[in-house]
Amino acid sequence: MQAAPAPVDYQTHPSAYHHVKLSFDGPVARLAIDIDENAGLRPGYKLKLNSYDLGVDIELNDAVNRIRFEHPEVRTVVVTSAKDKVFCSGANIFMLGLSSHAWKVNFCKFTNETRNGLEDSSRYSGLKFLAAVNGACAGGGYELALACDEIILVDDRNSAVSLPEVPLLGVLPGTGGLTRVTDKRHVRHDLADIFCTTAEGVRGQKAVDWRLVDEAVKPQQFAARVQERALELAAGSDRPADAKGITLNPLQRTMEADALRYSHVTVEIDRSRRVATFTVRTPSADVAGDIAAIEAQGENWYPLVLARELEDAILSMRTNELAIGTWLIKTEGDAAKVRQMDAALMAHGKHWFVRETIGLLRRTFSRLDVSSRSLFALIEPGSCFVGSFLELALACDRSWQLALPDEPERAPVIEVGEVNFGLYPMATEQSRLGRRFYDEAPALEAVRARAGQPLDADAAFALGLVTSNPDDIDWADEVRLAIEERVAMSPDALTGMEANLRFNGRETMFTRIFGRLTAWQNWIFQRPNAVGDKGALKVYGKGDRAAFDFNRV
Repeated sequence: MQAAPAPVDYQTHPSAYHHVKLSFDGPVARLAIDIDENAGLRPGYKLKLNSYDLGVDIELNDAVNRIRFEHPEVRTVVVTSAKDKVFCSGANIFMLGLSSHAWKVNFCKFTNETRNGLEDSSRYSGLKFLAAVNGACAGGGYELALACDEIILVDDRNSAVSLPEVPLLGVLPGTGGLTRVTDKRHVRHDLADIFCTTAEGVRGQKAVDWRLVDEAVKPQQFAARVQERALELAAGSDRPADAKGITLNPLQRTMEADALRYSHVTVEIDRSRRVATFTVRTPSADVAGDIAAIEAQGENWYPLVLARELEDAILSMRTNELAIGTWLIKTEGDAAKVRQMDAALMAHGKHWFVRETIGLLRRTFSRLDVSSRSLFALIEPGSCFVGSFLELALACDRSWQLALPDEPERAPVIEVGEVNFGLYPMATEQSRLGRRFYDEAPALEAVRARAGQPLDADAAFALGLVTSNPDDIDWADEVRLAIEERVAMSPDALTGMEANLRFNGRETMFTRIFGRLTAWQNWIFQRPNAVGDKGALKVYGKGDRAAFDFNRV
């Protein structure tokens, strides 16, 4: 019997990188893609031509996080290639051909989250990204360039940008590619149609004219122009030039057969029920709120530790535990500690370190939103769904709060804080409260009027903040039946339903990216035209022509 592959570990360190090289020069960092073709995350393929797999994206995500926290002096990141004549050829086709459908979709999701994170940092943190495309740039490689603020293409008559997935592979341009070409770069519809069906791509001035890149520069002037533009972008950033960075050391984590354990987050897996219980805990000590104390604690400041641990747990469970389809979200601890944390985040949100911590929390909560798992919040005695912790419940598909009218001292309460009104916007750019109530003023005003007040189950239910408020007689049976019913349903149907219901408000570029990933890419990646024995993805590189079913569906 073949051994099961090792679990994917999303933690890494520059000393362990195989594919990414970081260098720093004052306000400019250089993130060079130099992919080791023999260091794929799984056996069976070579990462030729700077093509990437999940392992490459894990390094890219880690590298950007280290720039955010360890190098506050950096204002512009130049994303380029260390290889000659190739920037990045995108996701490795042979890896995709060997991978299960679930692996492909999770890989695409993490890839999109990583690229969205570049735009998130540009918008909220003043960290700008400049793609210096110094060679062929195709598929997911062009998506990486598209996620940057600007793209400079070397005009050497050979280097081109392309999204060749439709003509070569019978799948979509990675969802993020299609979306950014139209929504971000405003490429005209007919030109985008030609671009996405032309395998050889577009180069030089034509790429500029079509808005596919911002500049095309001759090789002799390329390096100087990239440096000049990087410094121009840096001049508009407010990241500090003289701040001391925060080192991101490895997390305290224990991985067991049926559990993940961190200092403040625990995930316990019940395989017989196909359920995982996430428990998020407050610290026992006070949370530093003075900026000098916050800086002194650095990587040990509780909000940063919480964000890193919760993110790692979410990513690990998404990739390594596909059969665990329902996540129960619980909290424990002292509400006063969450209030201290939230007060510090609100008071010092413009300080670079606090701002980056808020950003990591924002992106981590968003990972919950787009996880293809059913999310149920259980608000029980000892719970601490207050302020930032309440975001966990607001992200869930349903929530139960235990009513104990005869034991008010034991009755769990929730508490809305100022952070819930916009500190952690979703991909829709709404707060989760705004999403919940469709931004309708009467409902939001009623909630705001009770902000800062402990709300028992009946009060929270009356305001629409929880789904159900059973008493102790009904609690066990109601929760058990809801979980049993959920895990018995089609996971495919649930994934589609949850994704639609969670993003019920306005559309943005980010929601379209994830919507297309969930629906279009999910469907196309399973069609015989892509993955059948004669599908385009299966025969790529073998010298055979794809055999298509030409019926339109």
